[in-house]
Order: sequence, then C-alpha cells, then structure tokens
Amino acid sequence: MFRQTKHQHLPPLLRVLMVCGLLLGLIGTAPAESISLPSAGVKRSVTIEVDYTIYEWWLLSWKTSEIVCQVYTEHESWPDASEVLYYCGSTIQKQWLGTSACVFDENVTNTQECKGLYLHKASVTPSKRKVEISLPSPEVFVSISGCNKEPGQPNCTTLPYLRLQALEPLPNEQIIQILGTVNGAGFSCPGSACDLPLSPTGMEGVLVEFWAESSYGDSSDHYTAQVRVIPWGDFANPDQPATDKPSYYVDVLSSQWMGEGQSTCSEIWQSFLPVDGPPSWLKTPELADELVSTNEYFLLAGLLIKQGLVEATSCPAGGLETNGAANACGMEAAQGVVDDWQNQFDSEILRVANDTGVPAQLMKNIFSRESQFWPGIYEKVREAGLGHLSDIGADAVLLWNPAFYSQFCPLILADETCQRGFGNLDPAEQEMLRGALVQKVNAACPDCPVGIDLTQANFSISIFARSILANCEQVRQIVYNSTGRQPGQVAQYEDLWKFTLLNYNAGPGCLGNAMQRTINNGNPLTWENVSYNLQEACRAGIAYVDDVSTMPQPDQGSINDLLSTPEPSTYLPTPTVQPTPRPIIVTPTPGPTATTGPAPTGTPYP
Repeated sequence: MFRQTKHQHLPPLLRVLMVCGLLLGLIGTAPAESISLPSAGVKRSVTIEVDYTIYEWWLLSWKTSEIVCQVYTEHESWPDASEVLYYCGSTIQKQWLGTSACVFDENVTNTQECKGLYLHKASVTPSKRKVEISLPSPEVFVSISGCNKEPGQPNCTTLPYLRLQALEPLPNEQIIQILGTVNGAGFSCPGSACDLPLSPTGMEGVLVEFWAESSYGDSSDHYTAQVRVIPWGDFANPDQPATDKPSYYVDVLSSQWMGEGQSTCSEIWQSFLPVDGPPSWLKTPELADELVSTNEYFLLAGLLIKQGLVEATSCPAGGLETNGAANACGMEAAQGVVDDWQNQFDSEILRVANDTGVPAQLMKNIFSRESQFWPGIYEKVREAGLGHLSDIGADAVLLWNPAFYSQFCPLILADETCQRGFGNLDPAEQEMLRGALVQKVNAACPDCPVGIDLTQANFSISIFARSILANCEQVRQIVYNSTGRQPGQVAQYEDLWKFTLLNYNAGPGCLGNAMQRTINNGNPLTWENVSYNLQEACRAGIAYVDDVSTMPQPDQGSINDLLSTPEPSTYLPTPTVQPTPRPIIVTPTPGPTATTGPAPTGTPYP
C-alpha cells in the first residue's frame, strides 16, 4: 500500500497551477540552451544476403548411443578439435580425441562394447545471412599542372597550378565538389578536378588542406599538402633589368602526391629538399651508368680470389693477407673483376630507388661501407646481405614499416597471428620473423658457382630499401618525441638523412639520447650538434655517417668493420618510442647532459 502525501488532498486545478509555477521558476532561473545531438553521418556500406549451409553433428556414446554433445559447422568435413572444444568443452574433447576406431573382432561383437564417442552427421540445413560490406571511400590526389618545364630542367618556366583530382570508386556515384583551404583561406571547385593557381610562398611553403564530397552523401578523408614555390633567378628583381628567364622551383609534401619524383622519407619527415637539389650522395640519377664506381675493395678482392674468379698465384701468399683480404698484389690482379662485381647491382638499385624513393647513391654508398658488395655472410659477422642486415635491423623493419610487415609476415606465420601486429606477437614469433627476414637477404649459396645467389642478392635490395624507410619512420618518431614537432620543422633534409644513418648503424638509443642532450643544451638539431653529444659507446657511428655521406667513397672500404661485429653492449637502451599514428607524443628518457663543454653554437631550438 502506498502512502498518500498531503499534496494529494489538494484540488486538481490547484495542483496543476503549482506544477506550472514550478516549471516557470525553473525557466526563469536558467536560460534555455539548444543542444545538438551528435550525428553518425553516412555510413558507406552495403548489406547483402549470402547463402550458407549449417551442418549439425552429434557426438554419441558407443556404449549408450546417447547424444553427448551437438556441434555446428559451416563446412561439410568433420568438425576439428577446436570446434569440438568450443561446443562441448575440454573434457568431452579429450574423450573424443582419445577414442580409437571401433573394430569388430572376437573381442568386440557389438558396438556397445566399444569405448568413447563417435561423430554422426545429424542434419544439413541451407540458410541465409545478411553481411555488411564496407565500401571504398572517395580519395583526392595532388599533382602539379601547367609547369612548362624546359627539357632536362626541374624548374617551371611559369607559375603552375596545384591540381587536385578526386576519384569516386562507386560506379553509380560521382564527386560533387572539392573543398579545402590554402593557408587558411577557403576554396571550392565543382566536379572532380580542381586547379589552384600558385604564387611564391617563401622557404617554409604554405599548408593546403583538401577533401572531396560525393553524391553518396559523404566525403573523403581530409588531406594536407605542404606546397613551396620559390622564384629562381634575377627576373623578379625590381631594381635591375631581368637577366634570367622566369623560373620557379616547386615541390609538394603530401601522402596524396602523384607527380614526379619525391623522396618518400622527405614526406615522412615533412622536410623539403634543398632548392638547388640534394647533395650528390642523396641523388638518384636517371641512368644506372651514373652509379658506376671503380673503388678498391680489398676484402671483396680476397673473396673473389678464394672463389677462383681471380688468378693471383704469382702474388705473395697467393694474393691474400692472413685476415682474408687481398694484399696489394692481389688487389691489382683482381681490380677488373672487382669493378664488374661492384657495379652489377646498379640497375636493380636504380629500379628500387625509383620504386621506394630511397636515393640510389645512398644505397650504393651503404652497400660499399657495409659489405663491399658481398651479399653473403662474412666470417665472424652476424649480419647478412649487401646492407648487412642484423637481427636489430630486422626488428626495426618489422616494427616501423607496417606495410612491409603485412606483406612479409603471412609468408611465415598464419594470417590471424600476423593481424595482431609485430609488437604484439609472442617473443618466439618475433624471433622467427626476424630470423626469416635476415635469411631472406642472405645470398650465400654453397651450391652456386661463386658461392652467391645473384638473383637473391638483387631481390634483397628491395628489402633493404624498406629497412631504410623504417629507419626514416623511427627517426621521425624520435624527433617528434624530443621536440613535439615534425622533423622538417626543426632539422634540415641532409641532417635528417645523417640521423637516419646513425639510427641504422648505432641504434635508436644512441640517436635519441644525443638529441635529448642537444636540446637540453639549448642547441638546434644539426648533425654537428647531435654527433657532438653522442655518448662514447656510440661515437663510432660518426665515422660511419661520414664515410657514407662522403663522395667519392673511401678506397679501402671498411675491412676492420667487416671482420668484427660490435658487441650488443655497444647499443644503448632504446628510448621509449612507439610506432603510433602521428601526432602521438611519447616522451623518451632524457640522456645525461654533456659535461665536456658547450656544444657547437647555432640558432637555439625555440
């Protein structure tokens, strides 16, 4: 029974008036606000009906013929152990797995005398289900139009246009318009194409944001491009007569770039190339002949002598030193073969460079420094391939290059295992992938004529380029962790490549700690400052970077480096960095401040 309050004794009209008065009081004390409900937007998907078949299986007892469990599958073959476990539990699964065949003999004359369980297909039921399928979204790509380049020249003779081209993948839909902003000012273009006139921007360029709207009722992702247009020459000088023809240097940094050239790492770092072009060690020539080198490689010569490709019996000790390298006489005898050997990979290096954006000359320099172009495993060296990929290097590729990981992992592990991501795999699974990747770049082949599988060696160049891209990504994250800004905002293009080489050679711990010390000292992130702040165990990386970035390359190669491998203690602990979508900030552990005096001066990091 409910208790009756005193208000329930009031006349009905009076009670209504009191309620109205309370409501008016509430309205008077707090102004009404309009609250918009969140909208889910248009979901780009379609639901289809598909046919499938349900197979019902009974697990029955041999002894009693009673149904112990029912199992349902969508395949005609017998249920597997995991399906029995799912429907019946572990006890029944073990009993079923332990059941042997029921064989009639002098001891068994009736099925009730058999032990365990048996399967029986009870029914087959055709069915239908609705499946939701995600449809591809529209996308917008960016390029340059109206450039009017002169033959063999990279610059435009007129101010070009930034061309935005939208694609609608659905056959019955179309792009309605392209919208966006240029340096904060809005624009819109009807249809699927938009040409935006460009004007000089200054060295930092301007930010362009763009997206497309579809007749489907939704829009593409929002994309960005950093666009730089620099007048080139004296034609724009208002105080003197023009001596040069109009010329403009134009480049674009965007994930949607579809034009000529561009270093992939440049886009990763959001770093413009130098206006007058990259230095020689970071160039990709048009022809493989421009990569030809004729350097002396004493260790390579020694290996070629051992393999019988060079006749050096007239030389002292057969042309070999005790460490396996060629002596001076052996090198002289082997020079022609050494020249042919070091240049046989040039065409593939150029092809991979054009495919990945990793500079061709950089790759050739690294191969020279790392392996002297011998793609097998050197004695006493725990690294393989032209670029001497180690377990640590393989780990970086698989962690920091997700696109490569998604292609490589299913070749070794099950698809469902790979979908967890490299960082979430069990240690044994990670080790299996690392070992498989190192083996993929190892071209040593005892049964091949010269002990090297040259087809495998050429194939490994592509894997090596992906490892360089992974190191570019890792450098981006380390810089962002240290500064909260994109690498191109705090460091120059050439210096970022030197940071990448250091990261590849000495490890991310060395680079991250040196960067943190540089910032703590109030200095800008230049190679000079960062290399100055490297800890003692990391300083061997300075010579490595100097060698790779020097043209021409050192004549002797690096015999001592090839004959010995740094112990694991050489690598400092990796700072806390995560391969997460930018701009997630993960703070690394600061390294100690340099105590040897002030670092080289320069414009302080803001």
